[in-house]
Amino acid sequence: MQILKSFSIAAIAAVTLATPLAAAQKIGSVAQDFKLTDVNGKTVQLSQFRGKTVVLEWHNPGCPFVVKHYDSGNMQATQKAARAQGAVWLTINSGAQGKQGHMSGAEAKIMMATQKFQSSNYLLDSKGLVGKAYSAKTTPHMYIIDGVGKLVYQGGIDDKPTANQRDIEGARNHVTAALTELKAGKSVSVAQSRPYGCSVKYAS
Repeated sequence: MQILKSFSIAAIAAVTLATPLAAAQKIGSVAQDFKLTDVNGKTVQLSQFRGKTVVLEWHNPGCPFVVKHYDSGNMQATQKAARAQGAVWLTINSGAQGKQGHMSGAEAKIMMATQKFQSSNYLLDSKGLVGKAYSAKTTPHMYIIDGVGKLVYQGGIDDKPTANQRDIEGARNHVTAALTELKAGKSVSVAQSRPYGCSVKYAS
């Protein structure tokens, strides 16, 4: 699992050192390309989806904030709606081995079936290179990349930063709203929000 085809030698060096890439985090900038292994051992590369909207979701199955959105079915419903609009949804686990949330491919496959995931793929980033390149801070931490490869949203899934399932009702789902605006040819009205959840359990 490693970063591939960065946009410059400097960017490659930055990823190698696990230093956040400023360009990859700025709304309107081209999102950092990467490749990771999925639960089946297949290599998946971000740039292979050029021409489609891509949603990135950072995941930790042991995080109460993640549990809120999966046990309620909210995350699965958001995933399903996104894919119905033609988007690709990549769930990424950057939990390091030995830390909360880390999963093997086999474990992740069982979890996905049990919780009825609707994402396009589940990617393993145990070294944390992609997570750190995107400055993913929490689980969940959401990103949306448009068809030309530009980052158009980053932040929380909604505007209710709690672990209480009751707060989902009446919350503004920033991801759904952004995807609806993109589908209609509009700019994303809320392009950035504060991510909330558990800290990503990166390798030391």
